[in-house]
Amino acid sequence: MISYDVIVLGSGPGGYVTAIRASQLGFKTAIIEKENLGGVCLNWGCIPTKALIKSAQVFDYLKHAEDYGLTINDYDKDFSAVVNRSRNVAAGMSKGVNFLMKKNNIDVIKGFGKVRPGKKVSVKNDKGEITDFEATNIIIATGAKSRVLPSLPQDGKKIIGYREAMTLKSQPKNIIIVGSGAIGIEFAYFFNAMGSDVTIVEYLDRIVPVEDKEISKALEINFKKNGIKILTSSELIDTEVKGKVVTATIKSKSKVEKLKTDVILSAVGIKSNIENIGLEDVGIVTDNDKVLVDSFYQTNIPGYFAIGDITKGQALAHVASAEGILCVEKLAGQIVEPLDYGNIPGCTYSFPEIASVGLTEDQAIEKGYEVKIGKFPFSASGKAQASGKSEGFVKVIFDSKYGEWLGCHMIGAGVTDMIAEAVLARKLETTGHEVLKAVHPHPTMSEAVMESVAAAYGEVIHL
Repeated sequence: MISYDVIVLGSGPGGYVTAIRASQLGFKTAIIEKENLGGVCLNWGCIPTKALIKSAQVFDYLKHAEDYGLTINDYDKDFSAVVNRSRNVAAGMSKGVNFLMKKNNIDVIKGFGKVRPGKKVSVKNDKGEITDFEATNIIIATGAKSRVLPSLPQDGKKIIGYREAMTLKSQPKNIIIVGSGAIGIEFAYFFNAMGSDVTIVEYLDRIVPVEDKEISKALEINFKKNGIKILTSSELIDTEVKGKVVTATIKSKSKVEKLKTDVILSAVGIKSNIENIGLEDVGIVTDNDKVLVDSFYQTNIPGYFAIGDITKGQALAHVASAEGILCVEKLAGQIVEPLDYGNIPGCTYSFPEIASVGLTEDQAIEKGYEVKIGKFPFSASGKAQASGKSEGFVKVIFDSKYGEWLGCHMIGAGVTDMIAEAVLARKLETTGHEVLKAVHPHPTMSEAVMESVAAAYGEVIHL
């Protein structure tokens, strides 16, 4: 039986990053993967969706070329080519992870892995052959999959999840998207920009419900302006497939209506991949679809760890990576601090983009803070006006008493590349006045961060 210091089960952004850091720290490391290296994020999530969205953005630019003084007489789209580009980008990224495994001397074991008692893992390959491995430390990073609701059973053809949405052979004329988290919103933008009729069904009273209310309102206004139908406080209670048409029965506060569509996309969240991986055999404790771990990701069984979407932190790629790095650095005896889950950025890559970190205004008030609020609209930004993308704003929330930066919320072009400033500043316990004295380059979109802070303190210049 081959032995390792660390075996990582799963090669998503949690697993492969963990394996690389473990190898860097001198651990003999192996990683087990049943599909393509990179997991859902690289193959079916973060990366290929961004490729689809980029195609939609370029197509949208072409539709509005005259706004930039350009005349384009003939342009069209090839939906299959758009999908193929996305799949090629994903394949390239997966090959990149394979290169990183070789570079860092990590053994890649192909097959379906199950943890076993005694710090062992059994791997079943595509031929049905089972091989056992053992390790001093086993790190479970099996990620998650699309959640299936009883009222919305997925058939992979007319009622689909995110995987099928990325590989449709033809563009649907109509699509209903159930759920308005990041996945639902990104696909709503993509299909709308490409010319499909899009309807969003959201159970709660606003779209992107985890975001600040002003962000939700701004996105709803933008989406409706672009022809997306939005049904909030609504629930899909039944579906019927007849031939090429799906009929969705949707219940709202005031009525029940039936909508016909080509495709329904279920974007109601994810479910942890914890079934049939041996947790019960080992005695690893779970609760509400999550593996229970301590601050450094050890389960209740010594030598077995869990990170990423199968634990209770935010189900985000960058969270899984950070957790894995902390886990193996702790194993290596380094002095590390537990991850601050209150300072995790969230990003939605529609247009406009959304990025946020920390408390919303409502959350800050509920926690008893006396707050200072600052907002700066991109309509007052020279860079935004020059780029033709002046929708949106930056909103900051400070504690009036101590000047703590409680939260930052952005909606607009490129804001997912700007939110890191707020994350780093909050990590360093930066005050608003320190942000104001940090010179921001002009003209940039990032000036809006400084200006919004200035607005909070009554010092804004360009409003």
